[in-house]
Amino acid sequence: MNFTGFIGHLLGGLASASSLFLVGAGLSLIFGVTRVVNFAHGSFYMLGLYLAYSLTEYLGSGWGFWFSILLATVAIGIIGALLELSILRRVYAAPELFQLLATFAIALVLKDVALWYWGPEDLLGPRAYGLSQAVVWNEQRLPSYDFFLILIGPLILLVLWWLLNKTRWGMLVRAATQDREILGALGVNQVGLFTSVFALGAALAGLGGALQLPREPANLGLDMVVIGEAFVVVVVGGMGSISGAFVAALLIALLKAFCIAMGNIEIFGISFALPKLSLVLEFLVMAFVLILRPWGLFGKPLSLSRNSNPQERPYRSFSTTNRAVVMILVLVLIFLPPLSTDSPYNLVLAIDLLTATLFASSLFLLMGPSGMNSFGHSAFFGCGAYMAALLLTRYHFSMEASLFLSPLVAAVLAAAVAWFSIRLSGVYLAMLTLAFAQILWSLVFQWDEVTGGSNGLTGVWPAQWTTLNNGFYYLCLVLVVVSLWCLRTIALSPMGFALKASRDSLQRASAIGIPSPILQILAFAIAGGFAGLAGALFAFSKGSISPDSLGVHRSIDGLVMVLLGGVQNLLGPWVGAITYTWLQDWVIRNTAYWRALLGSIMLILVLVFPMGIAGGLQLWWEKLKPILVKRHN
Repeated sequence: MNFTGFIGHLLGGLASASSLFLVGAGLSLIFGVTRVVNFAHGSFYMLGLYLAYSLTEYLGSGWGFWFSILLATVAIGIIGALLELSILRRVYAAPELFQLLATFAIALVLKDVALWYWGPEDLLGPRAYGLSQAVVWNEQRLPSYDFFLILIGPLILLVLWWLLNKTRWGMLVRAATQDREILGALGVNQVGLFTSVFALGAALAGLGGALQLPREPANLGLDMVVIGEAFVVVVVGGMGSISGAFVAALLIALLKAFCIAMGNIEIFGISFALPKLSLVLEFLVMAFVLILRPWGLFGKPLSLSRNSNPQERPYRSFSTTNRAVVMILVLVLIFLPPLSTDSPYNLVLAIDLLTATLFASSLFLLMGPSGMNSFGHSAFFGCGAYMAALLLTRYHFSMEASLFLSPLVAAVLAAAVAWFSIRLSGVYLAMLTLAFAQILWSLVFQWDEVTGGSNGLTGVWPAQWTTLNNGFYYLCLVLVVVSLWCLRTIALSPMGFALKASRDSLQRASAIGIPSPILQILAFAIAGGFAGLAGALFAFSKGSISPDSLGVHRSIDGLVMVLLGGVQNLLGPWVGAITYTWLQDWVIRNTAYWRALLGSIMLILVLVFPMGIAGGLQLWWEKLKPILVKRHN
C-alpha cells in the first residue's frame, strides 16, 4: 500500500464525511424532535448544491462564492420551514409512517422542480475563492479546499453542542427528543419548536450540499444517494445523537479510504478487490453495528409516540359489499383479454398491477399484523426474480419448476434476515433490512460471471404453452389471486392475531405463552416467499431481470403502496398497489414532469386520507351509512 496515496484518499474521504455529517446531523435533529423519517432531506442537499451553483453564476466566483454558500444555506432553511408549515404540520397527528410518505412525495416534487429549472445536465461549480491552490506533501498535490471541509465538520459539531447544551432552545429540543408530549403538556409551544428544528435541519443539509460545489457536480440523482448515506450515518451513530453521527461519518470515511488504498489483496491464495467493497461498505458497517448494538453506537431506545390516532380495529372478514367488489374486479380481470384485442398494452399493465399487488400484500403481512417495518423487502423480490432467471437460463429448469423453487429460496433468505432483525424495532429494524438488501444488491451488481452484473440476465421467457390464448396472463391471475387469499387467511388466522399481540406488547404476549420470535421469523419467511413469487412472475413477464429489481427504489415503491392504501385494513395493500402503479404508469405517459404530478397527487391523498385510502373510505362509509339508513327508514 502506498502511504502517500492512502493520505490522499483519506483526506478526500474525510472532506466528504464532513458534508455527510452536516446532512446526518440535520436528519438526526429533525427525527429526534418531530419523529419524522424525512425522505426529503436528500432533496435539501441537492437543492443547496443547485442554488449555490446559480448564485455563483450571478454573484461571481470571487467573494461571491462564499456569499453563495451562505445564501443557499439560508434559502434551504426557509424552504424547509415553509414545507413544515404548509404540509408536514398537517400530518403530525397521523401515524409516523404516513409522515414518511408525505416527505417522499415532497422529494418527488422537488426533484422535478430541479429538473424544470436547471435541466438534466450535470453542473459543476467554480473553485473556492482563496482555496483553489493545492498543498504539496511528499510530492503529492492535495486540495486545500479539502482541508477546509475537514475543519468545518468539527466546527459545526461544536456550534451544535453549544446550541443544544447552553441555550434554552437547546434544552427544549433535548426535552422534546425525550418526550415531546410531556413537553407540550407543560405549556411549551411545540409548533414553533418543530418549525425551528426543521428549518435548522434543512439548512444543515443545504450547507452540506453547497459546500460540495467545487468538488461534485449538481445532478438529479444526488437526493436518493445522499439520503441513503445519511440514514446510515444517523443509524450507526444512534438516532438523535449528533456526536454519534459525527463519529459514524468519520468511521465510514476511514474504512472507505482504507479499502480504496489497499486495492487487491490475497488471503489464502484468494484475490479480493477491496475497492469494490466500498460500494456497499457503509451498509456492511451498519449491519455489523446494529447486530452488536441494536440502538447504534451512541443511541438509546426510542420513546413511544402518543399520537392520538383512532384505535385500530380488529381485522374482519369481507362484508357483503366488499365481496361483491372483489368478485366484480376478478370478473373484469378474467374477461380483460377478449376486451383488449385492440389494446394489448392493457394486459401488460394488468400483469404489472397483479405483481405489484402481491408484492405490496407480502410487505403488508410484516408491517400490518406483525408491526415490523422493512425498508429492504426488495431483497426477497429480487431474489425470487434472479433465482427464476438462473434456474431457467443456466440450469435449464422448466418455468413451472422455477416458479415453484424461487419463492422457497426467497423464503429461506427472509428467514435468515429475520433471525438477525427481529431483536430490533422501529427505524433500526427497517434500516437493518435495508442493509441486507443493499449487500445483496452489491453482490448481484458485481458478480458478472453468475448474475450478469449491471446488465442482468436476459432470455427469461415463459413456457411455450403460456403464449397461447394469453396463457401467461391467466397464470399470473390465478397465482396472484390464490396468493392474496392465502395472505388474507393468514392475517385472519390465530397466527395473525398472535402476531398482532406480539406487535402490541411483546412482554404480555410472551407471558401468555405466545412464541413471538418463532412467529416473527415465520412471518418474514412467508412474506419473503410471496415477494419472491411476485419477483419470479415479474421476471417472466419482462423476459429479463436487472439489479434494479433489488434496488432501494423497489423497496420504497412497496412501502409507498402499503402506506398509501393503509396498514389498518386488509384491502389497504390492494388499493395502494393498484392506485400507485396505475398513477405512475399514467403520469409517465402523459408528462415529462411525472414525479411532480405523482408527488402532488400523493400529497393530496395523504392529506385527505391520513389513515390510507382504504382506511379513509371505510371511515367515510361508516359515517355515511347511518345517515342513508335513517333517510331510507
